[in-house]
Amino acid sequence: MMNPLQLNTDVLVIGSGAAGMMAAKAAANEGAKVVLVDKSLVGRGGATILAQMTVAVALGDAEEDNPDIHFEDTMKGSRGMADPDIVRAIVDRGPELILEVEGYGVKWARTPDGKHSQVVAPGHSRKRCVYVDILNTGGATSAGLRKAIWKDDSIERLKNIMITKLVVENGAVVGAVGFAMEQFQPVIIAANAVILATGGLTEIYERNSASANMTGDGFILAAEAGAELRDMEMVQFFPIAHLYPPLVGIDPIMWDPFRYKLGGRLLNGNHEEFMDKYNNEVAGNYTAARDQTTYAIFKEVEAGRGTPHGGAYLDFRMVPEAKLKEAFGPVIDILNKQGVDLTKDMVEVAPMAHFTMGGIRVNTSMETTVPGLFACGELIYGMHGANRLSGNAITETLVTGRIAAEVASKVGRKPASDRLQAELEQELKRLERLWYPREVDKDEVSMLSVKRELQKLMWEGAGPLRTEASLSRALDRLRELGERVEGVALAKQSYYALTLVEKIELIHMLKLSESIIIGALARRESRGAHVRLDYNQSYETAVSTKFQLDASRQWTMQEIPLPELKQPSKGDQ
Repeated sequence: MMNPLQLNTDVLVIGSGAAGMMAAKAAANEGAKVVLVDKSLVGRGGATILAQMTVAVALGDAEEDNPDIHFEDTMKGSRGMADPDIVRAIVDRGPELILEVEGYGVKWARTPDGKHSQVVAPGHSRKRCVYVDILNTGGATSAGLRKAIWKDDSIERLKNIMITKLVVENGAVVGAVGFAMEQFQPVIIAANAVILATGGLTEIYERNSASANMTGDGFILAAEAGAELRDMEMVQFFPIAHLYPPLVGIDPIMWDPFRYKLGGRLLNGNHEEFMDKYNNEVAGNYTAARDQTTYAIFKEVEAGRGTPHGGAYLDFRMVPEAKLKEAFGPVIDILNKQGVDLTKDMVEVAPMAHFTMGGIRVNTSMETTVPGLFACGELIYGMHGANRLSGNAITETLVTGRIAAEVASKVGRKPASDRLQAELEQELKRLERLWYPREVDKDEVSMLSVKRELQKLMWEGAGPLRTEASLSRALDRLRELGERVEGVALAKQSYYALTLVEKIELIHMLKLSESIIIGALARRESRGAHVRLDYNQSYETAVSTKFQLDASRQWTMQEIPLPELKQPSKGDQ
C-alpha cells in the first residue's frame, strides 16, 4: 500500500462540474485555500457541459421582468412543491451570476443594440432565458469557469480521486478520505468545510441524458454523514429526447429549443396532434411544461397510439426549408449526412430521465443539516419541487455554487484531527472487503451487466409512469441485485482501481434507486413528474418525503406534512 496523499485546506469541493467550479472560484475569491477533486477529469464532466439550451434569469432586457415574476413562475411550475426560501435565494441572484460568468469569458448572445438576447421557454411567462448559442450554452459556461479556475493559484485541482467517506467529528464534517484511482493511493483531505457538487443520479435509468459519472455519489456521501435527503422520488423525465432513427453526434435532448422556436408538431402513431387533449396546447405553439408533455406522450403510447419504437413523432415538415436551415445551422448537415431530411422526414422522440429534483436538504446558505457540510447544484432539494422549468438548472448551479462558497469560506479553522487517519484506516478495510469479499481470482459478475439490469429495472418499474405493483416488484428485485453485487469479488490487481470505482458506483445507484421507490410508494398521488397510474391528480398528499440512513445503512423514510403547500390550480396539470 502506498503512503497516503495528505492535504489540508480551507474548503474542499467534491465534484468539478459547473457547480463545483463556481464554488471553487467563489471560495478562492473570498480568500480561501481550495482543493477541488473529481473522480474524472476536472472541469470535463457533469451535466452542464452537455446542456445545449438556455439559462433563466430575470434581467428584463427583452421585456419587463423581475425576480418576483421568476419566483412566481418557478413556484407554479413546481406544482406547489418547491421550497419558497430556496427559490427566492436563487432567482434573486441569478442576474448577478450571469454577469459574473460573462467576466470569465462566457459570451451571452446580445441584440444589435447591446442588450442580452432573451427567449421564452415553457413554464416561463416572460422572455427570460439567455443563451450563448442554441446548441452550446452549457459547454460555453463550463469552458469559461474552467479557464477561471485554471488561472487561480489558490485552487488545487486533483483528478481521478474517488472520495468514499466524509469524516465527521463531534457532529461536524472535518474532511474526507478516499483513493486515487491510478495506483490505489489512499487520500486524506482535512478541511474546514466541504462542498458537495457531484451532480444528479439519472444514470440509474435505462434512457438517460446523464454523463456516465453521474451515479449519485454525493447523495450517499451526505446521507452517510448524517444529512437529510428530501423527495427522492421526484425525477424529471425530458419529454422529447431522441428515440429513432439512430443518430451519431447529437445530444438526444437537442430537439427542445427547435420545437419551441419553430413550432414543431408532436404527433401520435396515427399522425394526429394530441397535446390539445392534455394541456389545451394550440398547434404549433409549444407551451406545455415538461411533466405535462411526458405524461401526454406516455398516455398515447399506453393507449396504443404510439410510434413504432414507443414514442411520438416530432414533425417540422411544415417549416420552410430556409427557416429550418437558419434555425438548425450546422445540425442540418449532421442530420442530412445520416439520412434525415426534416423537410420530408419526421423523427421519433420519447421521454428520458434528465434531472434529479429531490436531493439534499439545505438552507438558504446551502448548509446541510450537518455542520461543515454544504451542497450545491443538482444535488440539492428545494428549487424545483415536482417539475423543473426549462432554463432553471444552470441558474441553480451557478447561484448555489457561489452561495455555498461564500459561507463555507468563512468557517473557522479546525485543528488537525487524528480522526482522519483513523477513518482512513477503517475505510481502507471496508474497500478491501468490497474488492475481495471471497477468495477468488477473477470477476464473477460484470459490473456493467448488473448496471444495465438495474437501469432497465428502474425504467420499467419506477420510470415516468408508476403503480404500486410495478414499484413493489422493482423494490424486491433491487434488494436481490444489492445482495448479489455486495458479494462480487473483483479481479485482483495491484494498480488502477477502476473496477472498484464501478462497484462503489453501482452500490450507490442501488441504494438511491431504493430511496426513489420507497418515496414513490409513499406518495399516493400524481404530482408533476411523479405519476401514479393508480392515483389521480388529487393533490391530497401535502407532504415532503424525508430520507436518512440509519446505522445499518438502511433508509428510514418519514412523511413531513406541508400544510402551507400550494394546491395547483386545475390548469396547472
